[in-house]
Amino acid sequence: MSNSAKMSARQRIDALVDANSFVEIGGLVTKRNTDFNMQEKSVPADGVITGYGIVGSDLVYVYSQDVSAMNGSIGEMNAKKIASLYEMAVKAGAPVIGLIDCAGIRVQEAMDALAGFGEIYMAKVKASGVIPQISAILGSCGGGVAISAQLSDITLMDAGNGSLFVNSPNALDGNHIGKLDSSSSDFQAEAGNVDIVCGSEKEVISQIRKLIGMLPANSAIAAAEDPGDDLNRLLTGFEGYATDAKAALKQIADGTDFVELKAEYGKEMVVGLMKLAGVTVGAVANSTEGVLSTAGCDKAEQFVYFCDSFGLPVITLTNAKSYASGVEEEKSVARAVAGLTYAFASADVPKINLITGEAYGSAYVAMNSKHIGADYVLALESAHVGVMDATSAARVMCEDGGADALKERAKEYDALQSGADAAARRGYVDNVIAGETVRKHLIYALQMFGMR
Repeated sequence: MSNSAKMSARQRIDALVDANSFVEIGGLVTKRNTDFNMQEKSVPADGVITGYGIVGSDLVYVYSQDVSAMNGSIGEMNAKKIASLYEMAVKAGAPVIGLIDCAGIRVQEAMDALAGFGEIYMAKVKASGVIPQISAILGSCGGGVAISAQLSDITLMDAGNGSLFVNSPNALDGNHIGKLDSSSSDFQAEAGNVDIVCGSEKEVISQIRKLIGMLPANSAIAAAEDPGDDLNRLLTGFEGYATDAKAALKQIADGTDFVELKAEYGKEMVVGLMKLAGVTVGAVANSTEGVLSTAGCDKAEQFVYFCDSFGLPVITLTNAKSYASGVEEEKSVARAVAGLTYAFASADVPKINLITGEAYGSAYVAMNSKHIGADYVLALESAHVGVMDATSAARVMCEDGGADALKERAKEYDALQSGADAAARRGYVDNVIAGETVRKHLIYALQMFGMR
């Protein structure tokens, strides 16, 4: 755990919002409990500063837990302030940002504090899919507070001072924090509980400001901005990035700015946010291996639902040829792929698919294919689409042939059934394009669906 100095609850808010824009709400609210001599304890603002302010040109609602007031612990009135802030934010149609640094439940308030947790949970669930919710773990975030953080859409964590856990590392059987810090950002990011890990509080706050500039204020607003980039910019040598999802998405994005989420979890899949012609879009892409894994599919499924909730178009880069194999994967991969398929098939936002590499079998079908509702499908000239690769197909069809016969049959299969042109002739691909034109073709597609 870092010993570096942390900002106060107020300093964090001031660093987050534009200068002189924060308006505090409920600054005089304090505890009502008098048990255990609580009447003698001063708890300013009941341990949490709540209010609203401006980030860029966007209205945001913020709560920042104050460790100087009973360690920012959540009691009855503390929870009511947060739940009330959510109600205001939903009515205003603006995001909520939680700056978390909290010792957990205020034990002195017992059932009243426990009821407060329920009020926060309920408020967050009601706001889900209506307004964006961002949690920033800047200090301790344990027990029931960890559950609250996971109810947010995007969670960031300060690697130095943040600590996320349900049970503390020393409370786990056979473990101690020196052996394995299960509350660390590394552990929690790998588990998929943290979307973005940052090196400092300042970096966390900078990332939040960036996200606010990308996300719609609510589920009814998804306006475009000045892209600050050439809409017709060519991507010279894009074919070289065809199987490097992160690099490809950076090349495509306005200003080559792609914000990846959950980078350390389910690495077989890449998800994140970027802008195209000033329009924020969600991106889902297969990594180099081209396999669908349980964790990767779960990550992508959740992200597609998030995009659908807030009206964000989904762009996929497909390079899928098989499923992850192994005993543990066999227990869950079918369910995970089914979940991803359901997410793509049920999403109502514009869905655009670019086939960048190999697209084989039912793994390809699950990756936002035309067959499950993609609105527009592009393929690179070098892409392959089919049941399996041509050589494998030739072996199935030409069991008794020699090497020459196998090679000839593979060549024939590739021409008739496996190339991007073959898929286009059957209407499964709408356009076969050169790699350098990818960015402008994706922008054309967005504009075709009215995203401008």
